[in-house]
Amino acid sequence: MKIETLLTEAEIAAEFADALEARDLPDKFFYWSPFSVRAWQKLARNGATESGRQAWAALLDSAPDLASRFDGDIALVSLGAGEGTKDLPLAQALAAAGAQIEYFPVDASQILLEAACVAAEQVDIETLGIKADISSPAHLVLAADASELPKLYLVAGNTMGGQDPHVLARQLRETLREGDWALVDAEVYSEAALAERETDLGRAFAGAPLHSYGVQPEDGEVHFELKRDERTEGLYLLARYFHAAGDLRVTSPERDVLLQRGERVSLNFSYIYTPAAFRKVLRSAGLKVAAETRSADGRCVIALCSR
Repeated sequence: MKIETLLTEAEIAAEFADALEARDLPDKFFYWSPFSVRAWQKLARNGATESGRQAWAALLDSAPDLASRFDGDIALVSLGAGEGTKDLPLAQALAAAGAQIEYFPVDASQILLEAACVAAEQVDIETLGIKADISSPAHLVLAADASELPKLYLVAGNTMGGQDPHVLARQLRETLREGDWALVDAEVYSEAALAERETDLGRAFAGAPLHSYGVQPEDGEVHFELKRDERTEGLYLLARYFHAAGDLRVTSPERDVLLQRGERVSLNFSYIYTPAAFRKVLRSAGLKVAAETRSADGRCVIALCSR
């Protein structure tokens, strides 16, 4: 197993403590600890990622067309790869269509990155994992430099929605070179989106980074909120917050952080879009949308983009 480390465990531990002191935990910390990974896997197994699975499965029929856009060799760079569950079927379909694949999963989670690398090696795909923070422009540049081959970037699992989508779309546009392509997916807005997250499993996942370091369920409550992003019509933010029920000491790997009763910690968020808003975010960043694939239930859309 080969993994290049741009983000060390010591760095992410220090960043976690800093983020907790700022009362704002970004998305990468929700896939970091073993406790958080298990909470995510339970949520995913219970249908949280079903629409995305449908859309990426439907995309496999387009593998010959995708492969034809390259000259035979493709560097598959997956930003926020997780376990690679959406990446590897596509990699195999592209290989079956005649492409030679080099796979570069990129993720901040050591646990998930190792799983992606092992799964790829088991099906004989040449793989180099890159442990990095995709919200860092510098890390994106270094990930892009991992191969000289034309690249197909994958941004799956509503990864763009876990960041500011306007910012990450612009960074992706700046990363693409002539001949590169990107597949970017999005969760389509639904009135049921908030209720679908307000479940026991949804709350367990949202609270997992804090629970990993001593906070118990009775120590506070996780709340959800859906609000419009006024920058783009049809763009919505699903926010999560932890409200402390009493004074708390969170024993993080770097240092203890104190929370006072009534304090609010912003947890990771998800942007969701109407289809028109998704296209507008991509195009306003300078990305050209060549094709779209949707899940059977209409709740996930994948856009094939170029610069």
